Formats: sequence, structure tokens, C-alpha cells
Amino acid sequence: MADKQISLPAKLINGGIAGLIGVTCVFPIDLAKTRLQNQQNGQRMYTSMSDCLIKTIRSEGYFGMYRGAAVNLTLVTPEKAIKLAANDFFRHQLSKDGQKLTLPKEMLAGCGAGTCQVIVTTPMEMLKIQLQDAGRIAAQRKILAAQGGAQASAEAPAAPRPTATQLTRDLLRSRGIAGLYKGLGATLLRDVPFSIVYFPLFANLNQLGRPASEEKSPFYVSFLAGCVAGSAAAVAVNPCDVVKTRLQSLQRGVNEDTYSGFLDCARKILRHEGPLAFLKGAYCRALVIAPLFGIAQVVYFLGIAESLLGLLQGPRA
Repeated sequence: MADKQISLPAKLINGGIAGLIGVTCVFPIDLAKTRLQNQQNGQRMYTSMSDCLIKTIRSEGYFGMYRGAAVNLTLVTPEKAIKLAANDFFRHQLSKDGQKLTLPKEMLAGCGAGTCQVIVTTPMEMLKIQLQDAGRIAAQRKILAAQGGAQASAEAPAAPRPTATQLTRDLLRSRGIAGLYKGLGATLLRDVPFSIVYFPLFANLNQLGRPASEEKSPFYVSFLAGCVAGSAAAVAVNPCDVVKTRLQSLQRGVNEDTYSGFLDCARKILRHEGPLAFLKGAYCRALVIAPLFGIAQVVYFLGIAESLLGLLQGPRA
């Protein structure tokens, strides 16, 4: 069966709407994921997701949980739009004979989508991680200053927290465009396998709930398929996400390791923190990705953009 054709503007609008709704709902959990992944064994500030969120609210207020959200809300529209539209495009190109896609072709389409999206994902994550982790580093320095007195205060002075605009300007000035794409390789190693797992799994789960070959799946089937596929893919690639988060973090806490590249980071994490460290924040990431992609697929399959575009165009004569 050939997929129903949807215009490119509609694909982009649907992906953007889904991204905005999803990020708004789950961003605090994503902040907890970043902070849990970045803390190393010697300097643990948080014991769990709930502990991280409670301490964040106490020290930074409610809106502290949304530090970095502006970056995501600005860039998630093109990011999700590219991801969903690219997968749809590759699936269409690979199924021109009108036959149902085989699993290898579904995985190839997902690979193409994951590769395309890193154009936006890498700088978005680079900026977001700095803003999300700034509160953890500031809290750690404050604790060390209180324990060590004046000497610790002098060694770790309180620095003003940067904005996304300042970070972008500083990175471009000091490192050029490559500064915004630090961790590109790690992002590819995370997002390409994620898409290879996610899109075929979603398509097959969604197909199971379709009542007839020519009908759309019900609302709840698309949502649940997106949630299950998103969670499974998120946990599967979490080790790469931990390495990517560490590599993209420009500021380090006291006595925390620095890394020269992907393999160096993976080796140091394994040596100093053990294999379970690669699963840090896995359940947070699953809780972020499940509703994010569930919402995305519901918006995409409901065709909200098509309705909006139809209203704008008005009735045809």
C-alpha cells in the first residue's frame, strides 16, 4: 500500500506543532536527565529525577526547570519537522513500486531521517546543555564554598549564568561555526540508530492497530505506538546520549573529568564510573521521548496542518 501523500508545508507545520507541544510538556524531565548524566561519581548532587527537580525548584525557582527551554522551543520546530518530513520522504522514495516497505528499507528511511536532523539537533543540544547544566555547577560551587569557607569561594567564584545569545556569540567568536557543532559525531551515533529503531517499530506497531488497510489508525493507537517506539529507541541509544552530553558540556564541576573525544569519554566513564553509568538518565529520557513522539505522531496523523492550510486557502470556487 502506498502511503497517503501529504504536502511538504503540511509535514513541516505538523512536525513543528508537535515539537512545541511536546517540549513544553516534558522539558523539566529533560533538564533532570542532563544534570543526572553530567554528574560524576565523586560529585553527585542528585540521587534521582525527583530529587533533581525538587532541588532545582528550591534553588532556582519553578522556572529554573525550564532553563534552556527557549532554545528548544525555537529550534525544535525545524528539528522535528526535518525528522518527520525526511522519514516520510525516504519512505515514499523507497516504496515507489506501491509495495509495503520491507524492514531493511524502513530502517534505511529512518537512517536518512536521523542523518538529516543533526543539522539542527547538534547546535540546539549544544546550547541547551550549557543552560540546563549551569544550575548544577553553580549549586556545586556554592556547597563547596560553604564547606571550605573563603578559600573555596575564591577558587570557585559565582559566575553569571549565560544566555543562549551570549553562548552563541562566544562560540562563534572563539571557535567559528564548528563550535556550535561540537559533538556532531556523537549526535550522529545517537540519532541515526534512534531513527533506525524508532521509525520501523512505530510503523509496525501502528499498523497492528489499523482496522482496515485503507484507513488511518485510531487516535490512541498512533499515540501509544509513538510512546512505545520512542521509549524503546531512547533506552537503546542512551549510552551514546550520555557520551554526547558529556562531550558537549563546556563547563565542568570541581574535579570532574575532561574528554578529548568520543572514545576517550567512553573509556573514562567505563573506568571511573562503571558500565551502569551509560544508563544514567535512561528512564528520564524514556519519559521525555515517549510523550514527545506520541504527541508528534498524533499531530502528524490527525493532519492538523492540513486543516489549518485548508482554512487559510478558503473554499475553492
